[in-house]
Parts: sequence; structure tokens; C-alpha cells
Amino acid sequence: MNRFLERIRIGQYGAFSDYDVGPFKPGLNVVYGPNEAGKSTIASFVGGVLFGWEEARGVRNTYRPQEGHRSGSLVFRDADAEGPADDGGQASVVSRGHNADGLLGDVGIVSDIDHATYRTMFYLTSEELRSLRNTSDVTARLLTAGAGTGSSPTSAFVEIEQRIAAYASPADASPQSLQLLGNRLEEKREEVAAAAAQVELNKQEDRERAELAESRTAASARLEELNAELEALHGARAKLESVDVRTAAKREELEALVAEKRSFETAGEAAPQVDERLLDLDAPGDRLLRDRLDEFASEQAKIERSIDLAKENSAASTAAYDALLEVEEEPMSRARDLRNRSWQVVVSVLLPIAFIAGGIPVFVHGRQIQSLSFTALGIGMVVLAFFLAAAALVVLFRPNRSQEALGDRRKDAQWVMLQDRKKLDASLAEAEGLRERVNAFLEENGLQGANGSIRQARALLDDARDARARLADAQQRTTSVDMRIAAARDALDALADERRETASAVGLGEDASVQQLDALIRKQSEQRDAISRAYEDMNLRYGELGERLEHARQDRTFDRLKLEYQQLLCELRDRKHELVTLMLAKRMLEKSIVAWESRSQPEVYAQASKLLELITGGAWVRISMSAEGLLTAVSATGEPRDVRHLSLGTCQQLYLSLRMAMLMHARDVGRAVPVIADDMLVHFDAERRGNAALALAQLADVRQVIVFTCHRETVDALRAACPDLNYLAL
Repeated sequence: MNRFLERIRIGQYGAFSDYDVGPFKPGLNVVYGPNEAGKSTIASFVGGVLFGWEEARGVRNTYRPQEGHRSGSLVFRDADAEGPADDGGQASVVSRGHNADGLLGDVGIVSDIDHATYRTMFYLTSEELRSLRNTSDVTARLLTAGAGTGSSPTSAFVEIEQRIAAYASPADASPQSLQLLGNRLEEKREEVAAAAAQVELNKQEDRERAELAESRTAASARLEELNAELEALHGARAKLESVDVRTAAKREELEALVAEKRSFETAGEAAPQVDERLLDLDAPGDRLLRDRLDEFASEQAKIERSIDLAKENSAASTAAYDALLEVEEEPMSRARDLRNRSWQVVVSVLLPIAFIAGGIPVFVHGRQIQSLSFTALGIGMVVLAFFLAAAALVVLFRPNRSQEALGDRRKDAQWVMLQDRKKLDASLAEAEGLRERVNAFLEENGLQGANGSIRQARALLDDARDARARLADAQQRTTSVDMRIAAARDALDALADERRETASAVGLGEDASVQQLDALIRKQSEQRDAISRAYEDMNLRYGELGERLEHARQDRTFDRLKLEYQQLLCELRDRKHELVTLMLAKRMLEKSIVAWESRSQPEVYAQASKLLELITGGAWVRISMSAEGLLTAVSATGEPRDVRHLSLGTCQQLYLSLRMAMLMHARDVGRAVPVIADDMLVHFDAERRGNAALALAQLADVRQVIVFTCHRETVDALRAACPDLNYLAL
């Protein structure tokens, strides 16, 4: 490498302005920076300086700066030179401003490559590698990069044969026929002669028309001046008339607004009077009062229901107690009770007497006969008589159960009656307390006019709400009217100013009338009409000539025919020269194809195979081309596979290997141009990334390589492959 890129100097490009990148060195260089640091911008800048800035197409980013135009330069240095690159004789600088100015400086740096070759061979990106996946002629593009062509030598040979056949064909067989072009040239020569005669006639008419130009110009200028004055007068008249009409309308509007304001004030004074506290209520306060009234109403209804129920219960218990007081015993029941008691007395007297009468003799008899059983029996009968007498006494003095039951029922009825009366009294007391609380609440909130009625209180709230709405509406209307009155007065002042300015613009006084303007307009119109009649008589002939000459000026038939004739003449010479060139090229290609196929192709594919084997770690060992011109990758097991069936990463690695092999093989092509690699290893795994770094290091032995990346692992892989690489950080 005799020269290498040492420094990038960006004038304006994308977001960069007056920015330097470098220094770069021969061999492998790495530029590291995070996303959005501008790596792709700098990489694109190099190609833009060498081959022209990209034109804007669609939404693609062409890195146009917000201000100014794209500009910058590249500094190249001799590899064997010592000292700073800016020393005289050691640095070669190329620069570019506008595309139209071309590349300035040492243009020999890129004299042997074109833009397509640069994009294909020297600008390596992940997108560029992916786009080549479906390109069937990629090998031809790589192997013919030094010539700057886009097709293989074989394809070029076929194309040359077809074009030679087209040039030599009869007139009716091909549009490229030399015989057909000669016939068209003779026809065009006759058309040019006829057009030349018509041009001479047009020149004579132009001289005649020029004689009328000066007098017509003076009359036209005066007419334009008068028309401008009349137009200004008519505009001023219309404006004054419009201002007067608008002023009258605005005054009527002002009077109507003042009357409307008075009516609002009168209506506000006649509105019904409402307590001030109710007028000051807002919507939440009104809702709160209504909710409180609803609570009082609900409580009042509940107490009224309690009073009604207590009254019903009290009346029922009182009636039940009175009924029990009026109940008397029936005669049959009293007679039955009397008979039962008589029998009880008889039995209670006779039985003890009988047992005593029998027991004493038995006792005496037992004593007499000294019999213990008779003695005990006599004593038992006497004791039993005493027990029967006691039992009889108990039965006689025991109360009557029916009388007791009746007394208990009367006591229960009296207790229930007293409880119901107490409940009624409590409900009435609660109702009185509620009434007092309601009155206090209404008095406190300005609702004393309701006289304790909740319904009347709601009606007063409705009236107050309507009054507030009417007052708010009246205030809003009054404010609106005041604003409109002020606007109307301002509009009247503006109309007065507009009238003064309009009158002054046409040279009249402040109080000029429309009639004064009409008189001035009539005077100017008479003067304009007199000049216009003279101008029309003079202009009639001028217009006739002008129409014909204007048509002649627009007719470019003569120029077009001369141009077409010269084009056909040049095309005929070019085709003859191209035919000779094609015949020579055909002979040269016949020889070069044989030499190329026997020497260059095997070397390039052998080198590319080694690089692919290195990058893939031995998974793919060879690249070859089939008889149909299709690339094929061969695996370590010997299995061939079409490139279209490879994975994205492997396909990119194959095309990268082909590019690097061609760059190594054609090392004299674009010798000073650096190989730019912009994050092209993003689809490689860690192992293949490291292997690809080794391959790039091999390429850096014969060419300058600059890698732009935002991945730290890529930097580490390149540093492992080439410890002495040149590292730059953005």
C-alpha cells in the first residue's frame, strides 16, 4: 500500500459540522461508539466525498445538514513517509462541495474504480451483504471490479455479438440499423430547408412590428397611469361609501344596545324579593338544604306513622280493659259453686266425726283386750280424723280460681293500656320536638316564610333558585351588552380613522363627500377615454403583427429540426465508431475470457474457500460455481448446497469471503481506497465473529481496513485477532 487514509475532515454532513476523525493507520483500524454517535454517518461520508453525495429519493437519509450544503475532505498519506501528514509533499487531499463541482484534489486515487465497484467491494455493511443473497451475478461483479463493469466477461461477449448484428441488419429489421438511420437523416435534411424559408418570412414581419413599438409604449404607459388613478378613485369611493354605511349601522347598533341595557336594569329592579341568604346560595348549598328538608320530611312521616299506630294501640287496650271491668259472674256458676262448697263442708265435718267415733271404741277395745293392733288402729283412725278435719278447713278457706283468673286478666289489660298511653305521649312529644327543630332550621336558613311547612320551604327554594338564575342571566346579559357597547364605540372610532385615511389618500379633505369623488372620477375618465381611442387606432396593426410573431416565437420547429438533424448525424458517426469498437472488443474479449477462466477465477475461489473455512470454523470448506453460473457452498462432509438455501449468517459469511478474496487478489485496484466495514458482524455468533476478525486481519495485511462498530465484543474479537490495531473512540 503506497497510500492510506489518515484523516477524515467533515465540513458539514448530517449532524456533524467542522469535525475531524483520525488519525487512521495502515492495516486494521477500529472506530468504536455507542448508537447515535454518528458511525454510519462517517462511513457514508467517505463514499460521498469520493463518488458524490447521494441524491434525496423517498424517505432515505441522505445526511443533508439543516443549514448549508454537504462538504468535506479526506487526507491520504504515503505509507513510507515520516512526520506529520500535513507536511508538503507527503499528504494528498481530496475534497467535495457541490456534486456539480466534482471531486477536487488528487482524483487519481479513485481513477481505477467507479461508484458501483466501491459500493460492492469497499463498503461492507450488514445490509449490503444481505442484499446480495438473491444476486445471481455477484461473482461476475466481484471478478470484474477492476474494470468497473456490472456483468461477467461472458455476458459482455454475448451482448457485443447481439449489438453488432443489430447495427448490420436491414432498415426494417432493427431500430439500431445503420441503413435505417441514413434514411431518417435524408428526410430530416429536407424538413430543415422548408423550416428555414418560414423563418426568413417571420423576420420581415418582426421588423415591421418594431416600427410601431415606441409610440405604442408611450400611449400604453399613460393609459396605465390613468387607469391606476381611476382604480384608486373608485376604490376610495367604494370605501368611503362602505365606511358611511357601516358607521350609520354601528350607531344604530349602539343606540339599541344602550336601550337593551336599560331594559335589563329595569327588569332586575322589578324582580320579586327573596331573602339574601337564599340569593347567596350556590348549587351545592341548595342541594344540601334540599337534602336536609328531605330528611326532615322522612322523619316527620315516620313520626306521624308512629303516632297513628300508638293511637290505634291505646284505643284498643282501653276498650279491652273497660270490657273486662264490665264482666260479672253468671247465676248458674254461682249456684254450682255454692253447692260444691256445701258438700265440701258436709264431707269435711262428717268424715272426721265418723273416724273419731269408730277409732275411740277400737282404741278402748284394744286397751281392754290388751291388743296392740287394735290400739294402734284406733289411734290411727283418730289421727286420720284430725288430718281430714285439717284438709277440710284448707278446702273451705282456699280462694276461687275463676275469680283469681278474672282479676289477673284485668291487671294485664290495665298494664297494656298504660303502656300504650305512654307510647302515644312519647310520639306526640317527639313530633313536637321535630316541629321545633324544623322551625329553627328554616329560620336559620332564611326559610321562615314557610311557617314550618317543609313543602312551603321547598317552594321557597325553587323561587330562590329561579331568582338566582334570573339575576345571573341579567348580570350576564348586562356584562355582554357592556362589552358590545365598548366594542361598538371602538368600531366607530376606527371607522372615523379609516375615513380620514381614505380621503387623504386621494388628495381630499377629511370631510370629503362621495359626490366630490364622483366629479373627480368623471374628469379622469374623460381624459382616459380620449387617449384610449387614439391608442386603439395605433394598436390595431401592432396587434395583428404581434399575434403572428408570437406564434412564430413559440414555434421551435426550425431549432428542433436542426437539433434533430445534428443528433442523427452524430448518432450515425457514433454508431459507426461503436460498431468498430464492438468488433475490436469482441476480439479482445475472446482472448481475455480464455485467460481469465484459466488464471483469475481459480485463484479467487481458492482464496475465498480458505477464508470461508476459517470464518465458519471448518463447517464449510469450499466455494465453487456451477456450469449455470450459480454459487455453491460445500460443507465439511462434502455436501454441496446452493447459496439460496444457506442461513442468513452463513450466506453473509460466504459473500464476505468472496469480497475479501477479490480484494486480496486485485490488490492494485483502488490501492489507496480504504475498506469500510460498518457493523457487518452483527449476525455472526461469538465463534464466527472471532474467526471473521482473523479474516479481516489477513485482509488488513494488504489493504487498509476501517471497522465501525457499537459492539464491545466486536472490538475485543478484532483486538484478539490483531493486537496492534489502531483504536479510535467517538
